[in-house]
Amino acid sequence: MMIEVCCGSFEDGMNAYYGGAKRIELNSALYLGGLSPTVSTLKLLKAKTDLKIICMVRPRGAGFCYDENEFIQMKAEAKDFLENGADGIAFGFLTNDFLVDKEKTSEFVKIIHSYHKEAVFHRAFDCTADLKKAIAELITLHVDRILTSGGEANAIAGKNTIKRLEEHFGSQIEILAGCGINADNALEFKNYTHVKQLHSSCKSYKIDTTTSNGKVSYGYYHDNEMKYEVVNCDQVSKLIHNTQ
Repeated sequence: MMIEVCCGSFEDGMNAYYGGAKRIELNSALYLGGLSPTVSTLKLLKAKTDLKIICMVRPRGAGFCYDENEFIQMKAEAKDFLENGADGIAFGFLTNDFLVDKEKTSEFVKIIHSYHKEAVFHRAFDCTADLKKAIAELITLHVDRILTSGGEANAIAGKNTIKRLEEHFGSQIEILAGCGINADNALEFKNYTHVKQLHSSCKSYKIDTTTSNGKVSYGYYHDNEMKYEVVNCDQVSKLIHNTQ
């Protein structure tokens, strides 16, 4: 069982590493669903760990229908990551009618494979109009792996679909199940779906009291505006232990 930890910073990556993770998805701005990280963060983690690192390439929040300027930026970011040690790139391209953007996806896959690295289509897949059609197209386009919650808000709700995707397509493309997976539900989920890879944030929270002075606030959690999320080393260890 491969456990991939979703990380939003250098600290997150180190915590995942100390917890026993072998692979991470490296992002920034996880509160927006994950945006492209910095090359410096990638280089630091590569220098200090032996983690396999998949870098997110996503230039903004919201959806996955990108214009030409955004696509130019994304290609440049992907090349920067690949030239500085990334083991793969996570990305997703959709048309405005919720279909896989085959032209952009094909070009991105060719760039990634030219560096002999892994092409991972992220949860933009879950927004497609027809998951079976989308995964068949991604296989044809030579995508190596998809991250999916089964088209539902989380992987627990989408477990039946994930199980079917693994049964029907798992020999042709890697199925990485993610969103809502944690140490308490992972083993049951694994045994039901038979997936071989799980993606988890393994998060806890820290407090930064300078987030708000009562008049100006940079908080983004309504229940406690002072907190921010971090990868919890113990949660990573527990998840790995519970799924072996």
